[in-house]
Amino acid sequence: MSFSDFSSPVWLLFAVAVIGLGVAYYFLQRRKQAHMLRFANMELLERVAPNRPGRWRHVPIALLLVGLLLMTVALAGPTAVRKVPRNRATVVLVIDVSLSMEATDVKPTRLEAAQAAAKEFVDGLTPGINLGLVAFAGTASVLVSPTTNRASVKAAIDQLKLSERTATGEGIFTALQSIDTLASVLGGGAEPPPARIVLESDGKQTVPESPDDPRGGYTAARIAKEKHVPISTISFGTSYGTVDIKGQDGQTERVRVPVDDDSLREIAKLSGGDFFTASSLEELKKVYDTLEEQIGYELTRGDASRPWLIGALVFIAGGLAVAIGLRQRLP
Repeated sequence: MSFSDFSSPVWLLFAVAVIGLGVAYYFLQRRKQAHMLRFANMELLERVAPNRPGRWRHVPIALLLVGLLLMTVALAGPTAVRKVPRNRATVVLVIDVSLSMEATDVKPTRLEAAQAAAKEFVDGLTPGINLGLVAFAGTASVLVSPTTNRASVKAAIDQLKLSERTATGEGIFTALQSIDTLASVLGGGAEPPPARIVLESDGKQTVPESPDDPRGGYTAARIAKEKHVPISTISFGTSYGTVDIKGQDGQTERVRVPVDDDSLREIAKLSGGDFFTASSLEELKKVYDTLEEQIGYELTRGDASRPWLIGALVFIAGGLAVAIGLRQRLP
């Protein structure tokens, strides 16, 4: 703990006075002992003071001095960093529902596992956060505008349907628009509430072809950075995932759908967010648990004097109790 951790560090100077009292008490006790040893006749001394107090007589003053030191620290206003639930933030969960999410490399399928983990994430978020849901494949749509109603978000997650193509940029742009809409509705504050996008996907963007296109994922990530909305990306799946797709001739073709870590990592980097990977339902749940901690709570510095006050009270009361128990005056 440093001086910067105290709101009124000048009070710590009082500790010098407390230490001075302790030093003064020590020398007074030495002086008393020296006076007693001036008696030449030790037999007479034993008759005058047959029951000299033992070392216990010093316990009350020691306890009182410790209590005063603890009280001094409390008066100096110690502070500590605490984890406090957020009550003013916006999170938009963006989930990829392209056909590749039908792959069974994650049991039972990528989509079903994503739904299960997402619902646990919804349940774990602190109540004051506004949570929205966006689904994207070839296009993107807001399924639930940011709200504190968790039931509506979970119901929408259960209704996710697969579709063709992957327009990652559209998913991000739609989430940003949803965040802007909520901020304009809330108003009132000097700044909009902090916001974050959580993007879960398993594949590479296919619409448009380049992520640097004006509607591409990288472009959307840069705009999110400008708006101070970090994107936490989750690359979900394995490198050996496959799906069966029917061609125009009616024949079924097995197509490989490996995850694309590189593009999702770049989106997170460009936006100032974090990148995660998960290749199983258990790993995905752990990622969401981490995000719950990051998003649902904030670190604030607040008063931490209460433990010091309690300690001071205990030591001072203890000193008085021992003094009474020894039936002596306070030193």
